[in-house]
Amino acid sequence: MKKVIYSVFSFAVALVLFTACDKESIVSADGLPKDAQLFIAQHFPGHEILQVVKDRDDLKTTYDVYLSDGFNLDFDKKGKILGVEGTSKLPDSVVPEKILAYVQANFPDHFIRDWELDDRGQEVTLSDGMDLKFDGAGNFLRID
Repeated sequence: MKKVIYSVFSFAVALVLFTACDKESIVSADGLPKDAQLFIAQHFPGHEILQVVKDRDDLKTTYDVYLSDGFNLDFDKKGKILGVEGTSKLPDSVVPEKILAYVQANFPDHFIRDWELDDRGQEVTLSDGMDLKFDGAGNFLRID
């Protein structure tokens, strides 16, 4: 009897682990939410979409968009921008104004290469590799 219970328990655990795994798939640019498509057209008009990866992890769906010239954009399932990574300077229009003004005033010799938004706030990476943390409203918190 213990073997049967153990077997059922093991099967249940394996099933939960299997279904909780990441599920990635390649989708077309048309498979992106409309807000994501509009964001790309507005802020990266001269860049080609090279690949779109739809990532489902548990109950969360995100889209990773790879553009020409080394830009990678992350969107949530509704098309809200979550982050932009680049190998060169990000367009000023993708960085919140308050953060952009802070960086330009305090680090005039550097540019923003990455910007990320999450539940805890925002973070930018400068051209020299320095990470700056901001709250959700764009107020500077610290150098990380």
